[in-house]
Amino acid sequence: MSSRLRILYVEDRPDVREVIGEYLAFLGHDVRSCEHAEAAVEVLGDHAFDLLITDVSLPGMSGTDLARHVLRTQPDHWVVLCSGYDFGTGLATLGPNVRSMTKSFQPGVLQKMVDDIAAALDAARH
Repeated sequence: MSSRLRILYVEDRPDVREVIGEYLAFLGHDVRSCEHAEAAVEVLGDHAFDLLITDVSLPGMSGTDLARHVLRTQPDHWVVLCSGYDFGTGLATLGPNVRSMTKSFQPGVLQKMVDDIAAALDAARH
């Protein structure tokens, strides 16, 4: 069983946001969901999170720009970018702890990604 993570999840589609948010909570994580990046920036100002999971295509600020915003002050923060497109080698320019998942991903893929990040965070803390 992985550690309980504090996750900020950003997705503009309400149905997807609800299902994924509930799934992450079911896995035992503390989840805060936002419908757009601007709301996430406000939440980030008031709360600490272990992991940011964000859709890339958001209205207004993109998920990639949100990730850059977080990584400017916390370059080792964990981020998962969700997109319908493959990033290829482009993620390497964002930071060492940035991952991607291609939509539509299966729940097991999400669980493995979060478990792997939780394990890496646990290892870094010890």
